[in-house]
Amino acid sequence: MFFSTFFPNFVLCKHQTMEHSRKVIGVGESILDILFRDGQPVAAVPGGSSFNSIISVGRAGVPCTFVGYTGEDSVGRQTVDFMKENGVGTEHFQLRKGEKSAISLAFLGENKDASYLFYKEPPHVSASWTLPEMKRGDVMLFGSYYAACTGMRPLIMQMLEKAAESNAIVYYDLNFRKNHSDELESLRPVILQNFRQSSIVRGSADDFEVLFASRDARVIYNRYISQYCPFFICTAGAKAIFVCTPGGIYEFEAPPIEDVVSTVGAGDSFNAGFACAMIWENIMPENLQNLRQEDWQRLVATACRFAGDTCRSTENYIKRYEKHPNDPHPFRSCP
Repeated sequence: MFFSTFFPNFVLCKHQTMEHSRKVIGVGESILDILFRDGQPVAAVPGGSSFNSIISVGRAGVPCTFVGYTGEDSVGRQTVDFMKENGVGTEHFQLRKGEKSAISLAFLGENKDASYLFYKEPPHVSASWTLPEMKRGDVMLFGSYYAACTGMRPLIMQMLEKAAESNAIVYYDLNFRKNHSDELESLRPVILQNFRQSSIVRGSADDFEVLFASRDARVIYNRYISQYCPFFICTAGAKAIFVCTPGGIYEFEAPPIEDVVSTVGAGDSFNAGFACAMIWENIMPENLQNLRQEDWQRLVATACRFAGDTCRSTENYIKRYEKHPNDPHPFRSCP
């Protein structure tokens, strides 16, 4: 199932009656990613898993805001300016005095994937934090180590409680890296709690190999996910994408991507595309249980298109596209 099948038309949907009152809320870390190729730096871009996602959401023209923090230094100020330039609300993003902004070094390999070195302080909550308002049908994006570590747990719990009270869609990307495997046993109960409080759980086969010693989406869903969360998405890079639901398990072929520059941020953009697609197609929390295979296919297709676009640049997000009044975003499609 390739893009020609997934995207027969880019047209404005007629059933978008609620989309303008819905938004995407990202929660996560902010970090400056410095990309290296052949031992030399080639780009420096603001990053962080949920941060990357929310930039793509903002570039897609969907209302959004980001909850996070960075140091009150030149990197931090540039990060705030960058968010504003890309349509991301910064009302709940902190610049903290006396703290240094986090840095990561991403070394691109032959397959354009990356290995990382991180330079940052342990994340922690500030007493002065304010939280965004959530409404029915809003989408909360969160995940990675930030969503499970002790320092940020009070904030994550507050956000999850607000999401439950407002009937928002909670999209959790596990994004659990091997460098935290020594903390796995202590973090596992928190990760399972995140599963329980999420509407949709997404992860890569690499994540689940670390967490559950399995790469089989069906096994992972039936043994470890379904008892906590009914909807599960498992990706495996350029391989198949599995969507697991109480009504069935669906396998979709990942579209081929030409001219790959970097895979950094591809999974984050997949999440952004999925969140945007749910809003563009006016899918509310109560609609998830009634989605058919072709509905999941459309959502995955949009997510893949976001991911593919990100792979073609050294940035961690989809490209900027010139917007025209009354025209849809080029990644927006409807049946």
